[in-house]
Amino acid sequence: MLISEVFGAERVTPLRHAVAGRAGDAGLGGDRLDDFVVAVNELLTNAVRHGGGTGQITMWCIDDAVVCEVRDHGTGVGPLHADKPALDEPGGWGLYLVRELTDTFAITTGPEGTAVRISTHIVA
Repeated sequence: MLISEVFGAERVTPLRHAVAGRAGDAGLGGDRLDDFVVAVNELLTNAVRHGGGTGQITMWCIDDAVVCEVRDHGTGVGPLHADKPALDEPGGWGLYLVRELTDTFAITTGPEGTAVRISTHIVA
């Protein structure tokens, strides 16, 4: 386990730095590392803004990938658009970016809240 922590707004920035350090130590580098950190930051921010103010982040390695799951107490998200949001659209960019910046993306919503799991493969 690279990270497992309950967080609120005050932990978003320190967690972003921890994600960068631990994912880097696990082998992610360059643009892939930067993209992964941006994606995780979007998930952390969404959990605080839309998911009840707190969440749980878990990050680990499996095979040749770094995986991160962020859980919150939110009721889920509306339908995700397959296309890029319109430039004048005020929302919808966060999860679009997360999908674009990672190799895998999955959302699970249930009575306990919402979980978003992403992964990025480590490229040698």
